[in-house]
Amino acid sequence: MNTLIDRAVSAQFDNGLIVVVMDSGQKLKFPIAGNPRLEHGTQKQLNHIEISPFGLHWPDLDEDLSLKGIQLGDYGQRTSADQ
Repeated sequence: MNTLIDRAVSAQFDNGLIVVVMDSGQKLKFPIAGNPRLEHGTQKQLNHIEISPFGLHWPDLDEDLSLKGIQLGDYGQRTSADQ
């Protein structure tokens, strides 16, 4: 999937996951667990997602994730160096 061609059309929080629907119909899903900003968000904060051509932004939680990173498995998780 080329994120410059296949763009995100919607994103929502659902049962511990962020679900992103792409223009092609493909769904990207990832857990909020392990992301220090997302895992403590409320339902309302987690569903307040702004979509850009390059990624997702949660203005209430000051979190940004790129679509490319999400594809590669980078969901903003803590690393062993962070702990």
